[in-house]
Amino acid sequence: MVHLTEVQVGVLPLKRFAKVIGREQMREALKTGAKLRRRLAGRVVWNVNSTAVGGGVAELLQSLLCYARSVGIDARWVVIRGQLEFFKITKRLHHALHGATGDGTELGERERQIYEETLRENTLEMASLVRPGDIVLLHDPQTAALAPELVRAGALVIWRCHIGYDASNEETERGWAFLAPYLEDVPAFVFSRSAYVPEYCDHGKTTIIEPSIDAFSPKNQELPEAAVHTILVQTGLVDGPPPSPPNPSFTREDGSPGRVTRRADVIRLGRAPSWDTPLIVQVSRWDPLKDPIGVMRGFAAWMQGDSKGSAELLLAGPEVSGVTDDPEGAIIFAQVEKAWRELPDAVRDRIHLVSLPTADVAENAAIVNALQRHATVVVQKSLREGFGLTVTEAMWKSRPLLASAVGGIQEQIEDGVSGILLKDPTNVEEFSHGLSRLLGDASYARRLGEAARERVRERYLGVRHLLAYARLIEALDR
Repeated sequence: MVHLTEVQVGVLPLKRFAKVIGREQMREALKTGAKLRRRLAGRVVWNVNSTAVGGGVAELLQSLLCYARSVGIDARWVVIRGQLEFFKITKRLHHALHGATGDGTELGERERQIYEETLRENTLEMASLVRPGDIVLLHDPQTAALAPELVRAGALVIWRCHIGYDASNEETERGWAFLAPYLEDVPAFVFSRSAYVPEYCDHGKTTIIEPSIDAFSPKNQELPEAAVHTILVQTGLVDGPPPSPPNPSFTREDGSPGRVTRRADVIRLGRAPSWDTPLIVQVSRWDPLKDPIGVMRGFAAWMQGDSKGSAELLLAGPEVSGVTDDPEGAIIFAQVEKAWRELPDAVRDRIHLVSLPTADVAENAAIVNALQRHATVVVQKSLREGFGLTVTEAMWKSRPLLASAVGGIQEQIEDGVSGILLKDPTNVEEFSHGLSRLLGDASYARRLGEAARERVRERYLGVRHLLAYARLIEALDR
């Protein structure tokens, strides 16, 4: 039985970043890329994760590997396979590393047996592909048990953890205790924040690399207003008709033209909002740590306190059947819908629950791009957050943000300068006040958005991300 799937990765010109980072940094990047290409001649840089669709890791790999390949590095991507039980366990680990209980599933010997057996079968295939001297980046808890055998096979293994929690509690200790046996011999770890590094990890083997976005991907590329308008009408997120002539087009990763043709699945009480209606938007997986129910309650509180406000709330996430490594999604979406139906009609009438089509990954990304660009305010009211790529994406689009002061979001947003941070994401009044300020002061919101874009340009574009990995590989490969 085949357990691994190799994701086909194209080639994108790294030089395209010159227009956003400047020539001097571009020269440094090309020079570093050439040096790494010579060092790794004949070797492969493997990336291993648990899904090719949905979530920030898949998006990062899709773009970063294309740019790495453009400078001659043989970068490849494989996705492990597992049954539902395996992904329930890894979702439980995901919550534990965030300091949360999730569904409360045990992480005992039975769960360890399922976890190890699934990854043992994947390891047999992975070991047949990897050669001594290859670089293998294993991403997140789903892949940790691959490490021991790959280390024995002579690969240079790096375990990259994209999640974490600022403090230690019973749940984080439970999660790390489950993973620790598989990571003992790993020569290097990468985390998004130093606060996420557990005590058992050798900090001398740990590198901090913040995630990044691709400014030219379908999710982040510039879109003319006519394209934004047409895409949102086509998907049913904004009431029609589209502008004339309609323009639902975008550019795919390989440079070919793309069109948005699918509609979103929307739960709403009345009509779609008009083009002129101010929209408050949160885009994320259907995950309790993203607190979609809390967003609805915060919006309801804002409505009660600002009766003149005409804004509407749009909560968007992927079709729950489209993310293979997140079995919890359908359960959480059902809970969100139930909470929505319990709201007063006047509130429900201005809240839209959107499941975005995922059959075409690039089309999905283009819809998110249009939605974020059209948003009057983007919110990310997470209770826990490893980093928060949706925050970076909205910042790049110069959107004013209202986001929780948790996890990596605290580094991304300078409170009052490039967005507003919620000190307590569970505080409904604080959330309501933040919305009122951003919706009521267009000049202030615009200044925040402009500062947010500049912060991303300086810190969170893919070139810096690649350079950090190049330095890490060079330091390890001696």
